[in-house]
Amino acid sequence: MNSKAMTEEYRLTYWAQIMRERTESGMSIRAYCASAGFHENIYYYWQRKLRETASSQLSDSPTVPLGWAICAPSAAVVSMTNPAQEQAAIIIEIGQCRVAATADTDTELLAKICRVLTAL
Repeated sequence: MNSKAMTEEYRLTYWAQIMRERTESGMSIRAYCASAGFHENIYYYWQRKLRETASSQLSDSPTVPLGWAICAPSAAVVSMTNPAQEQAAIIIEIGQCRVAATADTDTELLAKICRVLTAL
């Protein structure tokens, strides 16, 4: 990996952590940015960069089902369907996004989705 790519990866990791901290603080974006000492436009810039990176990572996978979307996590709900049903599934809801995984779900795809959601 060249130094430019390493720098970009470091910055994305740094801003993902900032966004996690802001979410965990419960503060609004405006209030958090003011207390952290940077303008909220910087926050939104890096939020957009993280989403673009996440989208490009998922678009590299040809097995992503049509209609799946990635959203920045704010509050997550995880539920399981009844295991007695023909095909049990775990459903993860984040905002208006829903990810459903069954025993047949490609594990590489699920790992990519988890990495992306963790980074946002």
